[in-house]
Amino acid sequence: MPQALDRGDRNLLIGAGVLLLVLVVVATLVSPAQTSSRFTLPSSYSADWGGAKAAFLLLQNMGYDVERWEKSPVEIADDPANTVLVLADPVQRSAEDERAAIRSFLQEGGRILATGPSAAALLPGARPFAESYDLEDAQHFSPRSPSPIMRGAPDITMIPPESWTPDLPREVIVYGDEDTAAVVTYRFGKGEVVWWAQATPLTNGAIRDASNLQLFLNSVAPAPNVHILWDEYFHGAHGSLWSYLARTPLPWGLAQFGLVFLGILFTYSRRSGPVRAPAVVSRLSPLEFVDTLGDLYHSVHADDAAVQIACQRLRFVLTRRLGLSVNVPAADLARVAGQQLGWEEPALLEALTAAEKHAGKGSRRGRDSLKLVQELFDYTARLEMRGSRKQEDKRDE
Repeated sequence: MPQALDRGDRNLLIGAGVLLLVLVVVATLVSPAQTSSRFTLPSSYSADWGGAKAAFLLLQNMGYDVERWEKSPVEIADDPANTVLVLADPVQRSAEDERAAIRSFLQEGGRILATGPSAAALLPGARPFAESYDLEDAQHFSPRSPSPIMRGAPDITMIPPESWTPDLPREVIVYGDEDTAAVVTYRFGKGEVVWWAQATPLTNGAIRDASNLQLFLNSVAPAPNVHILWDEYFHGAHGSLWSYLARTPLPWGLAQFGLVFLGILFTYSRRSGPVRAPAVVSRLSPLEFVDTLGDLYHSVHADDAAVQIACQRLRFVLTRRLGLSVNVPAADLARVAGQQLGWEEPALLEALTAAEKHAGKGSRRGRDSLKLVQELFDYTARLEMRGSRKQEDKRDE
């Protein structure tokens, strides 16, 4: 038999249901409305039916040098003769210097693919035309005049304008019918303008229709080595804030401010940090004392003093251990030490005699003095070691 839910579980389920309902309602309200493809900007970022992301990615996959252009036309680089600017239904208003930059771009040999009646505000010498706002399907248009852009494209589909009848001698109607033009080209300076009535042939939903793809490639890439700039600036994409600030002196100012800040921080931390005395090696170190004393003896050539100190130390320890007078002759001291300690009497006598002869003569034979001091020290160390062993034996007993 299933157990009934307690009050806490019921409240939890009710709260979860209410929260789910609120999320569904909010998602419904804030979700973007589905718009007709007629009113979708042909942006290279848009994957909608009326967007142009497929055309942009196609150019990339085919190996063309294409990039999204989110800067003002005044910043277009040099070499216009090998540059193509795509103005697909520009909607943002242009400034006078931007229109002048586009005019200069064409005069120096640039090429522009423009779509829609809104491009008339940017194209030099262009006359606007009325756009059709009825939602009829795209129509087929056939070539009207010979042009390189019609190569391999005998028939295209496009939503027709209300009425476009170019009347300037320089404007050539490439595609159209008895009522309206669909594609027009004209020369300006050394450059050329390819103007479509609508962006339909390059949109995601219509680029595969009839010969739209071939028309697009003929219009935007007349040569394989051109640099294609797909304008997004007049769609409102002006790049990130940092991309804008990077063109100003602000980054260098921030770098200088950062250096000053690091200098202040380093100065403050050094001044306000914990005070610690530096580690100093004691000058009373035994080895340092030995080095200092040795350097002192060496500088004044006092070899006899070192020998005398070593000899006196040995006689003091030895006479005290053997119970003899401090002034006992060296021969008697060596003989008693040999009898009681088992030392070699000739070697000890030779060392004591040499030390007594060496003392007081100011000898500067450093190596001989060092050897004699070492020998006397060895005797003293052997005697002191024997005394320490006897004390340990007594302590053990």
